Amino acid sequence: MRTLIIIVIGLAIAAAVMRFVPVAHRLLAAGVFTAAWLVVTILNLKTGLSHGYTLAEELPIHSVLFGVPVVAAWLWIWWAGR
Repeated sequence: MRTLIIIVIGLAIAAAVMRFVPVAHRLLAAGVFTAAWLVVTILNLKTGLSHGYTLAEELPIHSVLFGVPVVAAWLWIWWAGR
């Protein structure tokens, strides 16, 4: 459930950023969002590792936590540019 909540939060932040940033600055905003979301997922990874999970257990989950919102943000830019 926690994974789903974090993905939804990431999607909501990505949607808000893409919606409220002017079109001319969306590429930069997506890059900043990607970097910021990477920091958030790394901090969440550190939390999981501190609770006894191994990196092998956590890495697939965190790649999804990072990837879904970031891909959604970049797809928004690609789709809006068509």
